[in-house]
Amino acid sequence: MLKYFYMVQYFTKKGLEKIKEELKDLKENAVRETKKLIKEAAAFGDLKENAAYHDARDKMSFIKGRIEQLECAINEAIIKEKTESETIQIGSEIKILFGSSEENYIITSPTESDILKNKISYCSPIGKELMGKRKGDKFKFNNSEIKILEIK
Repeated sequence: MLKYFYMVQYFTKKGLEKIKEELKDLKENAVRETKKLIKEAAAFGDLKENAAYHDARDKMSFIKGRIEQLECAINEAIIKEKTESETIQIGSEIKILFGSSEENYIITSPTESDILKNKISYCSPIGKELMGKRKGDKFKFNNSEIKILEIK
């Protein structure tokens, strides 16, 4: 069984609720559906050469790992609501000038980060650089200049 070792993670109340919802869905739906897939695939016979069976087992392993990851994050979570501040913090919605492109991001916990949804972890390399910065601050990141345009 995989073990995930977490330091304390800071979440917004809304972010922690989303993680709890994902955990509930995995436990109540994904596990049941995947068990059904395993059972159906096993009915095809010879398990050594049964690709559907092995795929379903791999899916179950992934789901169990994600459940464990979420449970660890929830157990170690500390709620940190955004305060009225002029600096970037967990929960901040920011607009930055990244090179010549304007980008919008939200600063989140590692567990709820998703770069495809413009959610950056405060623990990521760029997240660490952004934390505590103020509107107008500039810094270099990966040979690009970043300027903080807006903080909400």
